[in-house]
Amino acid sequence: MAVTLADIAARADLSESTVSRALSAPDKVNPATRERVLAIAKELGYVPNRVARSLSSGRTDLIGLVVPDIANPFFPPIIKAVQARAAIKGWTVLIADIDERAADELPLARTIRRRVDGLVIASPRTGADRLGELAQLAPVVFINREIPGSTSVIIDAGDGMGQAVEHLAALGHRTIAYLNGPRRSWSNEQRRHAVEQTAERLGLTLVQHGPFEPQVQSGVHAADLVLAGEATGVIAYDDLIALGVLARVAERGLRVGTDLSVIGVDDSPMSAMAYPTLTSVHVPGTEAGVTAVDTLLALIDEPDSGPGHVTLETQLVVRSSTGPVAAR
Repeated sequence: MAVTLADIAARADLSESTVSRALSAPDKVNPATRERVLAIAKELGYVPNRVARSLSSGRTDLIGLVVPDIANPFFPPIIKAVQARAAIKGWTVLIADIDERAADELPLARTIRRRVDGLVIASPRTGADRLGELAQLAPVVFINREIPGSTSVIIDAGDGMGQAVEHLAALGHRTIAYLNGPRRSWSNEQRRHAVEQTAERLGLTLVQHGPFEPQVQSGVHAADLVLAGEATGVIAYDDLIALGVLARVAERGLRVGTDLSVIGVDDSPMSAMAYPTLTSVHVPGTEAGVTAVDTLLALIDEPDSGPGHVTLETQLVVRSSTGPVAAR
């Protein structure tokens, strides 16, 4: 027979309401009482009836997470952080991958929202004209996209991208290339803008190519465009494109870090395993996931708290794929 709240209450000599609060709202009972209730619940093998709790509270204890592409190295750290943080808080995560199909994002988010108490949407691909419809699915927290009137966790590319340009300039590069990400990407706009500003401030010549999809093959194509020009250093939208550049440069018998310096963005695990190792802008994906969960749960508890923004910083991690300029 399943252990009930009444069984725990009888053993602890407490009321059922006190036991219920100790298990579901620990801040409403004193720590000693909570510890005693938890110990007895564990001893008796108590398993919470999530369905009954959902019916009584109107909550599912589920949150939804929508990502553009689960295979993109940028998103796994966010996904793992969201899952881990939610689990610590007693919540479960439903994950949806739109596979970079922007048209699927809004319908999928609407479907998931009917089953969860709130949404985290990472790097939304929905066009600007329909972002308001995503925001209406409140409570919702956006990662890496600033939407007026909504709550966002913003990864500020400015510092990291600026450091990337300054790094190339310090190595003597006077003409650099930027490989744009997808046209629909808000992150690409921020990264490109930071590169443009810093290049102009330092008096560098900036050449741009793209847009490109965040894929290794895109970098292979982009490398030929870069090598046909005068740029001696290149900053890619993300590590996947940068890794494609590395591969193509090697295929053409040139040396990365000598004949062409290459910088990626994300600081994914692959960047440290590439050959040569990839200089990359570190993006705090884990911190973004944790912050998004904490922010969303606060919104669920206090729906009228209003929108807010949390900004996280980026920084350059220097490895072997960049070096002093050399004439090709």
